[in-house]
Parts: sequence; C-alpha cells; structure tokens
Amino acid sequence: MKAFSDLTEREILAVAIASEEEDARIYIAFAEDLEERYPASARTFRDMAEVEKGHREMLLAQYQKRFGNELPPIRREDVKGTLKRRPIWLTKNLPLDRIRSEAEIMEQQAWTFYQKAAEQATDVGTRKLLGDLALAEQGHEKLAGRMQETNLTPDDRAEEDRASHRLFVLQYVQPGLAGLMDGSVSTLAPLFAAAFATHHNWQTFLVGLAASIGAGISMGFAEALSDDGSLTGRGSPLLRGGVCGLMTALGGLGHTLPYLVPDSWPNAFWIATAIAGVVVFVELWAIAWVRAKYMDTPFLQAVFQIVLGGVIVLGAGILIGGA
Repeated sequence: MKAFSDLTEREILAVAIASEEEDARIYIAFAEDLEERYPASARTFRDMAEVEKGHREMLLAQYQKRFGNELPPIRREDVKGTLKRRPIWLTKNLPLDRIRSEAEIMEQQAWTFYQKAAEQATDVGTRKLLGDLALAEQGHEKLAGRMQETNLTPDDRAEEDRASHRLFVLQYVQPGLAGLMDGSVSTLAPLFAAAFATHHNWQTFLVGLAASIGAGISMGFAEALSDDGSLTGRGSPLLRGGVCGLMTALGGLGHTLPYLVPDSWPNAFWIATAIAGVVVFVELWAIAWVRAKYMDTPFLQAVFQIVLGGVIVLGAGILIGGA
C-alpha cells in the first residue's frame, strides 16, 4: 500500500473521485435496502447519493482541467490510513439507526480525507476545492438532518417507529425468546433427573452444562437454517442463530450453575437444588413477561402456558431421577 504522504495531486484527485462514486453507490444501496421498511428515510439516502455525485463531478472537472481525461488506477484501498468502507453485504437488513450511524462514519472519514488532502495539495485551485469538500462533508450530518425534516412527516416518523419495533421483535426478541424458552424448559428434565438420581452436585452440573451447550448449538443452527431473511425481513440468519443459540445456552445455565455448590458442604445437594428452583421460577416468570410485552400475549395466559409447562417438565425430571 502507498503512504498518503507519497500521493501526487493527480492521485489524490483520482482517489477522491473513486471514493465519491463508491459512496454514492453505497447510499443508493442503503436506500434500496430501506425502501420497503422505511420509504421516507430511503428518500433521504437517495438525496445524499445525489450530493455525492455532485462532489464527484466537481472533482472530475478539476482533474480534467489539470491532468486530462485518463484516471490512474488507484483506489482508497491502495493507500495506507485512508477511509475504508465495510462490504455492503454486511450492512444488509441493519436497523435504521445502525445504517444512519454507518453514514455518519462515512462522512467523518471523508472529512478527514479531504482535510489531509487539502493540506498536501500545492495547486491553489485544487487546495480550495478539497478544502470546500472537507467543509461540505463536515456539514453532511446537518444536511442529513435537514433532509430528514424535509422527507419525514409526523406520520412517516410514526410509521417508521412502528416498523423499527416490528423488526426488533422479528430479529431479536423472537429468536431470543424461542431460545430462552427452549433452554429454560427443555433442560429441566435432564438436569433434575441427574440431580435426584445421583444426589451429587458436580455430576449434576456436568449434565446441565452439556445439555445447555448442546441445546444452544442445536437451536442456533436450527434458527439460522430456518430462514435466510430475504422474504420475511427477519434479518441476518447468522445474527438470529447467534441470538437464539446464546439465549438457549443461558436459559439452561441459569439453573445449572447452582450445582457448583461444593459437595463437601453440609446439605450441599439441597442447597443447590433450592437455589436452582428459585432460578427456574424467575426464568419462567421472565419468559412470561417478555411474551406479554413483545408478543401481545395476555400476561396471565403467558404465565399459565410457560409456568405450567415448566412445572410439568420439572416434575417429570424429578420423577425419573428418583425412580
């Protein structure tokens, strides 16, 4: 990679032209990604893409004036310390706030580039143009704000807030809740069966640990492979799988960890079992609360469904272990 200080003015302008062209395409990609979910914000990003295209035309005119029509084959990726962009596929189906944050980072990096480039340029016209662009990029956050005010009516904002809530539920709450329910309930039977069969905390802990991690891996893969998110809008399968797998494992580990109470303690088994029972109670009520808050399930109905199911599975584990 070439050091920024070693760039000629011709190369600086070439990098800037290529960068503005790429940033315009990224904003268009943001707009296309947001079109169905947030049409008003999509218009904002299309407007910002047009601004970037205007910057490119200004840079290209200055370049042609000084160096002709042929651009050297140099990009910002070829220069040390210059602005970098994440691959666009990594920004697909991101929440709106994250996309806006990505845009702010892009503008901040562009401002830094133009500021350094202006300091290095010797031609008066080029220095002035680069300095003007630095100021323009610095003001893009305010420009984006003005565009939002122009494009977003109160009804648009309310609709985008509702869409954002729906996406949060689809991409995080649903897979996380499914994992927490599976981890908290499905591991009860093997854990308490091992506990009442052995009356040894360490062996019980190992069974619970294996069941929790195994369930987490299984649920994570199942969620990730069930839907790629392209039609349902549920977001990245890797993200959903990770959330589901993590919550599954945590749901099982919650009532497994009490069995780390050393077997050498007096009444160690009953102490650990009592703590695990309290944890199970808290887990089941937490699941019922999440279902009531995010899944439009009446709270008492959610409590009945989750707590009753958990008690049945817990009882089955105790009966099997004590047989």
